[in-house]
Amino acid sequence: MVAAERTPPPRSSSLAEPKLFRVLDNEGKLVGPMPPLDAQTLAAMYEQMVQIRLLDERMMILQRQGRIGFYGACTGQEAPPIGTAFALEATDWIFPALREGVAMLVRGYDLETYVSQVFGNAKDVLKGRQMPSHYADRSVNYVSWGSCIATQLPQAVGAAWAARIQKKRTVTVGFMGDGATSEGDFHYALNFAGVYKAPCVLICQNNHWSISVPTAAQTRARTIAEKAHAYGLPFARVDGNDILAVWAAVTEAAERARRGEGATFLEMLTYRIGAHSSSDDPRVYRDEREVEEWKKRDPLERMYKFLVAAGQWDAAREEALRARLDIKIKAAVERAEAHPAPDRETVFDDVYQERPWHLEEQREAFLAFAPAPIAH
Repeated sequence: MVAAERTPPPRSSSLAEPKLFRVLDNEGKLVGPMPPLDAQTLAAMYEQMVQIRLLDERMMILQRQGRIGFYGACTGQEAPPIGTAFALEATDWIFPALREGVAMLVRGYDLETYVSQVFGNAKDVLKGRQMPSHYADRSVNYVSWGSCIATQLPQAVGAAWAARIQKKRTVTVGFMGDGATSEGDFHYALNFAGVYKAPCVLICQNNHWSISVPTAAQTRARTIAEKAHAYGLPFARVDGNDILAVWAAVTEAAERARRGEGATFLEMLTYRIGAHSSSDDPRVYRDEREVEEWKKRDPLERMYKFLVAAGQWDAAREEALRARLDIKIKAAVERAEAHPAPDRETVFDDVYQERPWHLEEQREAFLAFAPAPIAH
């Protein structure tokens, strides 16, 4: 008896592809509702974008000169972390990936201390124990990330759930790249957030490259945003090079979380203009013509054009801003580089709240040891 042929069921098309939410087009013209932001805030947003662009340029030069060991720039991706930081309250927590450190500066973090983390010196609050660009400080509610991607996402959701249990209005934000959506931790986090209605905002910076792997090789899904549908989470696709769209989307998601309505997943379309890190050469795997196309969508240029058209900016203010920031960054780097390495005995700090006897003995023995001078 011959088995009858079975026709596979048609693919469901009940979900329309999510539209890209934007406020500004590539030329900085309004194409969406203007967020309720005053001129001072708009200027502050732009200043933060310029500052991190200039700082990234300076730090990459230092790495090439051998003065720091590693650096991960966010060139081309300034809008998501800065727009998000402006949309949050000071008590909200940020669980970052590689390119969100600038959010600390938006929250008022000291630039010299920030740069000291890259050097890993005595001024570094992490005491030189982390890799460069793995910033963290409790004072600005910013948690260090791990190089194992996506591990910060269950942490962000767990912290949000704890805030809900404690009846706090705190919202947590978990950042990730497009590559993180291929990791198990991504799925655990979204499922938990959906089941327990955790007050968090999960943000994917889709910069189109997971180091050398393009997004098309990460998933067969039509968009990354739609992955949230399986977990019962609302989602949106946002123009990640439009800082006003970022602010509006995160503000709405955070307000929704504070009302007890649970998590939101945001895919922010952006582009990594430079290398993945100072250890990477993207020319090996990426067509430079693609880079040139994305440079036309530069988030800084877009915001600059918008502010100029609104009569809030001009070439003279731009020149003055860049000159002032150059001086500020140069001074912060000089001061940071002058700090010595962390004292060797700090290796025993922060292991326990109170140092136990066996660590105390080890510390005393360690300090008593005087290594012989190196012969030249």
